[in-house]
Amino acid sequence: MKHSMNQQTRRGRGPARRIGRTLAFVLPVVLVLSGTLAVTRVNWSGNSTDPVLTAADTSVGSPRVAERAPQDVLRDKLLTELQEEDPGVALTHLQQAVNGRPSLAKHCASIARALGQAAVRVYGPTRAQSYARPVCDTAFATGVAAAHS
Repeated sequence: MKHSMNQQTRRGRGPARRIGRTLAFVLPVVLVLSGTLAVTRVNWSGNSTDPVLTAADTSVGSPRVAERAPQDVLRDKLLTELQEEDPGVALTHLQQAVNGRPSLAKHCASIARALGQAAVRVYGPTRAQSYARPVCDTAFATGVAAAHS
């Protein structure tokens, strides 16, 4: 009788024990791999234009930064370039951004107009107009004309 009781006890714990052992082995492996993949996905240098989160990115918790639309970020970046370099560089980067991200095309004219208006403030109307080119049709020239009148 003791022998049959021992077999029942073994069978009762058998499948549960196998599942437990499998989980004990597989779970740490999965956790290590997922952690490794997460760490390799973070840009640790902090100076990339890639949309991947950087390790030094402190703006994640800030609701103001999270609400900024891509076209607003692009416009601000290009306005800074216009002041630091010249409107030609900003217009070239606007065209490259629209070519690389077609969803920005609907905002291209408004960004180019803002660049034209800023160019008048920084360079004056005559010099600002000399940078005009057919980026987003004639929106830059329209911005220059609007700021000048």
